[in-house]
Amino acid sequence: MTRLEDLPYRPCVGLAIFNRAGQVFLGQRLGGAEHVDATHSWQMPQGGIDKGEEPYEAALRELYEETSIRSVTKLGEVEDWLNYDLPGRVAGEAWKGKYRGQTQKWYAFGFTGEEGEIDILKPGGGVHKPEFSSWRWDSLDRAAELVIPFKRPVYERVTREFRRFAKA
Repeated sequence: MTRLEDLPYRPCVGLAIFNRAGQVFLGQRLGGAEHVDATHSWQMPQGGIDKGEEPYEAALRELYEETSIRSVTKLGEVEDWLNYDLPGRVAGEAWKGKYRGQTQKWYAFGFTGEEGEIDILKPGGGVHKPEFSSWRWDSLDRAAELVIPFKRPVYERVTREFRRFAKA
């Protein structure tokens, strides 16, 4: 039997989307194996990197697939890849048990569109399955307390790195 610590990390991107007021986009997850805590169900968009895909392209694709947002400008990125481990039981269920967690490349984007562009119920032009049940703009400083606890260290690092973009 494979030990959890011997499994690889799933390559992924994370996205901090800032509005003109310096608030960040948070979506409330609909569910999934890794989201077992209804109290901490809010997160920033994130998603896997396809084989052969560059992280930046994956970030733009995932953003559109989860939120329908296309109107963004790149503000920055975290230089390092940030990892989190899934709790044991969750790791066995998420992604068919092939990964111990995710390694993420994080990007900050400024949202330049109008809010009517955001569509989490028919994301990606209605082609993709919704991942969020609701969304809101909130303080970047609150994101770490709202996310599922095993992702919290990553969110704390992202908050430190991107705090400079959280100004109107």
